[in-house]
Amino acid sequence: MDEVVRQAMAKWPNVPHCFGWLRLDARGAWRMRDERAQQLALPGERIVHPALLEFINRNYGHDEQGRWYFQNGPQRVFVDLELTPFIIHTQATPTSGEPVLVLHTGEPVPQWDSAAMDENGRLYLRQGPRTGALDDRDMVRLLPALKVAGRRDDDALLQWIEGDHGQEVRLELAGASLAVEATDSRQLAQHFGFVALPR
Repeated sequence: MDEVVRQAMAKWPNVPHCFGWLRLDARGAWRMRDERAQQLALPGERIVHPALLEFINRNYGHDEQGRWYFQNGPQRVFVDLELTPFIIHTQATPTSGEPVLVLHTGEPVPQWDSAAMDENGRLYLRQGPRTGALDDRDMVRLLPALKVAGRRDDDALLQWIEGDHGQEVRLELAGASLAVEATDSRQLAQHFGFVALPR
């Protein structure tokens, strides 16, 4: 968190929280939602200003209830989550070409604690309190790292996604091997312990 933000919080400790105005979409874009967007359930206008994006990313956190927010000076702006608190993208390493996983905030995360996949084949990863959904456009780069019963088998992986969990699926990436558990896309907040729409 920026020091200027800490100072503003100390100076004005009782500024009311803000709800509904900021959204993180399924591709990792921050969206500003004015009153019209909120009333019509629209995604909102994508924020593209580089300095503002960096400021939001640096001051993004969560409270003890699992609500994620952007600390905008003394005001806490709670975030509506289309999927999860983070969206994960892949980047190729210059030496090996093996994908490196990077949060939408720009932070690389080399090691993860757990992995899950839903009935649509979307991959979710968790590291401490941070849960991220892999951007669906990046899935093709991680397919070689998903092994069914120890080998690459796209047909068996598809069967697993469709509900046949008789064989173990593992994500083998960056020298680590994580068991992939099944999850329901309609129960992500409960499964991972975050609040998707704080109010």
